[in-house]
Amino acid sequence: MGKKVVVGMSGGVDSSVAAYLLKEQGYDVIGVTMQIWQDEDTAVQEENGGCCGLSAVEDARRVARKLNIPHYVMNFKRVFREKVIDYFMKEYVDGKTPNPCIACNRFVKWEALLHRSLQIGAEYIATGHYANIEQLQNGRYAVKTSVTAEKDQTYALYNLTQEQLAHTLMPIGAYRKEEIRTIAEQIGLSVAHKRDSQEICFIPDHDYAAFIDRESKEQIPPPGNFVLKDGTIVGEHKGITHYTVGQRKGLGIALGHPVFVTEIRPKTNEVVLGEDRDVYTEELFADRLNFMALEEIRGEVELLAKIRYSDAGSLCRVTRTGEDEIHCRFFKPVRAVTPGQALVLYDGAYVAGGGIIR
Repeated sequence: MGKKVVVGMSGGVDSSVAAYLLKEQGYDVIGVTMQIWQDEDTAVQEENGGCCGLSAVEDARRVARKLNIPHYVMNFKRVFREKVIDYFMKEYVDGKTPNPCIACNRFVKWEALLHRSLQIGAEYIATGHYANIEQLQNGRYAVKTSVTAEKDQTYALYNLTQEQLAHTLMPIGAYRKEEIRTIAEQIGLSVAHKRDSQEICFIPDHDYAAFIDRESKEQIPPPGNFVLKDGTIVGEHKGITHYTVGQRKGLGIALGHPVFVTEIRPKTNEVVLGEDRDVYTEELFADRLNFMALEEIRGEVELLAKIRYSDAGSLCRVTRTGEDEIHCRFFKPVRAVTPGQALVLYDGAYVAGGGIIR
């Protein structure tokens, strides 16, 4: 029997085929579904292709039976609540726009799952992410972009540690999505054409503000003023949790021409509006750093930076400005740099590191 690997099975086609490929490669595969947010009704889960609910457990169990591998459900509700949901809500209340999938990857799908997997004698965990892991000549492990740019998921993985990467396998990074579905079809998996899960699994209706109103134990910011950059009051907003930098639609204000959110000021409870040109900037600062391909940034380093998941990336010069702070100056202005989002830096095809935009 080969080395033991725990595959995080979400009930979707990607993780299902990941389990199949590893078994074909000779690994001793154990399927695990993480129970993290299962308090929604089955109809809602099915409609939204949820990756965390009870329907996901059933789909993963059926796949495991088909592949003839053991399958277990592990309860990670508490750590998911603390590290993902509570973090998500606090960032919004503080006027930021977080990416909960990045927090989930670091603290739930890796930190918590890896810890339990090592306890039961596994040497690796594996996921169905479209990315690759390589050990570089400098000895460090790094996430490398997948063969399919439109599905590449390296942005959401920048925060993984060296220890986590050393114990991780990503078997589908060398495949395109259509190839994965074809493999699933050929081996008779019922999830071959299952819809991909939506962006944030615990908010299936995408109404973030309503979710925060219901779930947050912190005081929710009340309505406040829409202002221009100079402080001129031009209207009233619904509360800062309803807005993000760069937003144009759904502002609920008419000034006779298109306006955009250019800044959120939590201390004064103001949402700043401006023209499209006001949403562009040539620089940013980021903290909560994690280095991957690079062990450290010394001097000035030229890298490609992505400021959101869907960003194609922009060249910038990066310098270290503090123990936990970097400064990026872009060659060309970039649009809607958003506090709370991740800045992910690439050195060629490899994730160099990243942080959270200040």
